[in-house]
Amino acid sequence: MGFNPAIPAICRRILFFPPTPSLHYYQQETYFSSSKPRFDFGCIRRPEDAISLFHKMVASKPLPSVVDFTKLLGTLVKMKQHSAALHLFDRMLERDAPVNLYTFNIAIDCFCLVNRVDFAFAILGSLVKRGYRPDVVIFNTLIKGLFSEGKVAEAQKLFLKLLKEKICYLDEVTYLIVINGLCKAGHTLRARDLILILEKGRCKPDIKAYNTVIDSLCKDRMVDDALQIFSKLAEKGMSADVVTYSSLLHGLCNFCRWKEAKYLLNKMAAHKISPDVVTFNILVDAYCKEGLLKDAEDVFKIMRQLNVQPDVITYNALIDGYCLQGQMDKAREVFDSVVVSGLKPDIASYSSLMNGYCKRGHVNEAWHLFLEIPCKGLEHDVVSYSTMMQGLFHVGRYTDGFKLFEEMQAQKLSPNIMTCGILLEGLCRAGCITEAFSFLHTMEDNGVNPGIVSYSIVIEGLCKVNKLDRAIHLFNELPSKGLKPSVITFNMLIGALCQEGKMQDAKDLLIRMERSGCFPNSVTYNVFVQGFLKRNEPHDDAIPLLEEMKKRGFSLDATTFTMFLDHLQAGGRDGILFNKVMELVPKDV
Repeated sequence: MGFNPAIPAICRRILFFPPTPSLHYYQQETYFSSSKPRFDFGCIRRPEDAISLFHKMVASKPLPSVVDFTKLLGTLVKMKQHSAALHLFDRMLERDAPVNLYTFNIAIDCFCLVNRVDFAFAILGSLVKRGYRPDVVIFNTLIKGLFSEGKVAEAQKLFLKLLKEKICYLDEVTYLIVINGLCKAGHTLRARDLILILEKGRCKPDIKAYNTVIDSLCKDRMVDDALQIFSKLAEKGMSADVVTYSSLLHGLCNFCRWKEAKYLLNKMAAHKISPDVVTFNILVDAYCKEGLLKDAEDVFKIMRQLNVQPDVITYNALIDGYCLQGQMDKAREVFDSVVVSGLKPDIASYSSLMNGYCKRGHVNEAWHLFLEIPCKGLEHDVVSYSTMMQGLFHVGRYTDGFKLFEEMQAQKLSPNIMTCGILLEGLCRAGCITEAFSFLHTMEDNGVNPGIVSYSIVIEGLCKVNKLDRAIHLFNELPSKGLKPSVITFNMLIGALCQEGKMQDAKDLLIRMERSGCFPNSVTYNVFVQGFLKRNEPHDDAIPLLEEMKKRGFSLDATTFTMFLDHLQAGGRDGILFNKVMELVPKDV
């Protein structure tokens, strides 16, 4: 149920409804006696059932206790019918049903859950006026609500006010909410600094708070900072748990720091901390992404030996790993074994296998899986549609790919930036440059920032259909869109200029590239050298480039080297040029 526009009436009722003499009596009452009527809250299936029961309750004699009314309210909250719960709360105030601090706390929580923390604060103000003293639970709810709405500064300000003025006793839950909120908002270092301050207080952060900071540091690629906090846990009287080790292992594996990861695993064993399925999944996924499938298989076997049951995430990592290595038979074998193990492949399992087939050009096998998804009780998502579209485009089935995109939109699935890039690439490959431009503008109109990758795709498409002037115009517009061309974007345009023999323009773009802080790579120089060779006058222009390539540690690719050999054979051996070329020949050519 969405947010009810009539909800502000509740706030007005709370603020201006006069307190009754019996309010404090209701606050103190916690249980109802056996003489009072009992109600079957288990019969509530819909919000309407709760309203119907409420009418019976207020008509009962004697009036049910505050516990009954609060339980009725809580039933709707458990059903996640937060707007309905607020509507019922309004009825309770209107009919003078008994309420207490816990009842108001439920209302505050519901307002936060429907993203109206401003109304939640209105209730807080009313509570204070009525003589209630808000407890830590209420303030925890408000702080969490502020973070949920992205009001990070306000959440931190309220927390520091509570901490400084000692309005209520803050607990470990408060600290965890603040630290988690800061980390999710991208303020990991602020969360780290806060935990160091809180260590000096009376109520110290628990291991969950430290785990949150360690995990966020690892995800932000600050593994060494995370390891530093980990190394000092023991002296703070803290014992690292499996969550701590799993976060650190994930961070280390992402940087291929295998030796340290192995040391950490040994330390886990020494402290008798058993890895769980999450820990093993991290290792399996990391090995698969690095192409170390034998190591991933060994970890899988160890899981079984330790009686840790692999889940669908474990199998998905293996499927993806085999697909990345082109071992499709093995990937299919793992996919089929998911059902044998008593699990059910999810949409990610299908998307990974489809992607593997598409990358190998086996689009029909991928299409069969795509059609199988709804038959297995699963729903397609943006990834499954995008994967299939990309596969169809790569084998030239543009019409089928475009139809699939239309079907995705009909299913009310919004394309993400990856989908948009795939569609743009398909349109450009099909020669539909005008349509690609139109879609690019549609993305902008719909509030989707196309990003440098999307623009690079269109620039490349324009270059391929010999619309270089238009490509340069679009390239020059990038800074005004807040985008910085990547080395790939520069290389595309430099290559197109060289292809048309506009070598001076290409040189000027190279200078502009370096001045913008985007440094040329091996591809940039190879493209230049190929451009000079195509003009059949490479000596004076190519040698400085070759010397620069050697200075920067770059080498010739196979195409450039072959072109040089053809040039030397056609024009006779040039000793200086030949020696320069041989200095840049890669070992594998």
